[in-house]
Amino acid sequence: MPPNPRPDFPFHNGEPVRLEGRQWLLVLLALVAAFMTLLIPVPAWAMPWGRFVPALLFCALPLAALARVAGRSGVMALFPRWRTSDWGWMAGIAALNLLVTLAIGWTLQTVHHVSPNPMFNQLAHADNLTRVLAFAAMVPQLLGEELLTVLPLLACLWWLRTRTRLRPGAAIALAWLVSAQPFALLHLPTYQWDLVQCLVVIGSARLVLTLAYLATRNLAVSTGAHVLNDWALFATGLMFASSNPGVS
Repeated sequence: MPPNPRPDFPFHNGEPVRLEGRQWLLVLLALVAAFMTLLIPVPAWAMPWGRFVPALLFCALPLAALARVAGRSGVMALFPRWRTSDWGWMAGIAALNLLVTLAIGWTLQTVHHVSPNPMFNQLAHADNLTRVLAFAAMVPQLLGEELLTVLPLLACLWWLRTRTRLRPGAAIALAWLVSAQPFALLHLPTYQWDLVQCLVVIGSARLVLTLAYLATRNLAVSTGAHVLNDWALFATGLMFASSNPGVS
């Protein structure tokens, strides 16, 4: 027998529930509130253990809003049963994104000033415990970043498939492109408000990472790919800093 097909994208066709405009608005407002928690200057959150608080709020608030409008089944629809092939998608997309990010970043820096992520410098000067906690906190943080992309993608897909006559493939492609833009723009404070760098480098990376969700319909897969990607990038940065102590 052929394997069971991937489930359709949730919330637009009544599986597991159908969300409408006001419900999507509540979910998207929760995403905005969740992102704002990352910007609140709470001194305790700057401590090694404190970084978990905004990271957990970042993913908990939108999931709570989704549970409010779609119930537990709505939340679980983002995390369907894991398939063996999902491991390959997770690792493959992480590797592909590393190649794309490095290639585009290297190309862009030949014609445009590129700002480094300040976390590279922070980790380079941190003690080992702080580094371990920082890497651990990336897991809820990056789950929040995936929600920041996938929930708008699903909202956009709901609108396109219920309010327009676009073919399903065209609707998915347009939602994929549109949902990457907010993610890229929200990185502006991290990269010195460099619009070109955020749209070109971060936007391209976001498009690649979203492919993990589009292929598997599983937010855990795209989150895992994102975690592997960022762990690899920051671990490489740490190794480079250790071998070149004079470089910051």
